[in-house]
Amino acid sequence: MAKNEPVKSIVIEDVAEQRAMQPWVDMEFFQMGRGKRVGRMASVDLAAQQVVQEKQDVAVQKLGVMPDNICTVSCCAFDPDFRFSEIQAGETDAVFLLPGNAEFDVYVPAGAQTSYISFDQNELIGHLRVLDPERWEYPPKALWAIPGVPRSALESLVRQFYEVARSHGVNGRDRAFLRQMLLHEVAGMVTSSRGQDVPAMDRLRAFRVCRAALGYVEDRLSEDVLPTITDLCLEFGVSERTLQYGFQSYVNMSPQSYLRLCRLNRVRAVLRAPTSKEITVTEVATRFGFFHMGKFAQFYRLHFGETPSITLARGLKLMA
Repeated sequence: MAKNEPVKSIVIEDVAEQRAMQPWVDMEFFQMGRGKRVGRMASVDLAAQQVVQEKQDVAVQKLGVMPDNICTVSCCAFDPDFRFSEIQAGETDAVFLLPGNAEFDVYVPAGAQTSYISFDQNELIGHLRVLDPERWEYPPKALWAIPGVPRSALESLVRQFYEVARSHGVNGRDRAFLRQMLLHEVAGMVTSSRGQDVPAMDRLRAFRVCRAALGYVEDRLSEDVLPTITDLCLEFGVSERTLQYGFQSYVNMSPQSYLRLCRLNRVRAVLRAPTSKEITVTEVATRFGFFHMGKFAQFYRLHFGETPSITLARGLKLMA
């Protein structure tokens, strides 16, 4: 395996190897249990971000200090013996934010699987403040269990992201797009856990914003730019809660569902009128932000009553 290959999956036989695969943070690894094989580690290197899954075959302890302005969002599959610093995290269905400059002391028992994504802290907190200004005006300075975010959500995101990166590869041009996609996904995941109470005076504004947002979304998609919830909040100067209320009232769906539906319709439009005989369903789907092909195909069929491959075949036939 090439040293600088962005997508990696290796069997760990020494804790020094596990530490070496995470050079961006200065930490110590200790093997606490018996066994020749320490575990397995899979990672995607996006330069400014790291996406990591670790499965331990023996217990390990990690100690260190986070770099300045680098934070992680992480979780561990249920294990009562897992400890994240002072939190007995294995008993908590939670996702954790570890901010820059914070010390950590993690005990991971044999058999446990952990997942994390590292971020530029200023960038992540900036997005969170746009979506939920009240909660994120003063971000935590120490390890924090984010309330209301189930670990299964982060585990699924990391697993799916790794599979897409492994299957399709990651080149230099893709990295910026993938970093932004992860940033928006995690920011939305974190802020969506908050209640949706909206001040009365904001409701009329939310409705008007949604009417304007529909045109904004179509304009961005026509430029092959995938708009996000953060983009909408920034463009119209509202919080995510206000946007959620407005879309629910205006089109009876969440803004996330509306954006996904807009992207799905763009995929269909391209498949119906392909400009090249070499075009593939996967190419078009990923272009519009669908990376899990199984779920994409299911969603497409439920919405349009046919598979995307049938739509493309008909489009290619008309093109001939």
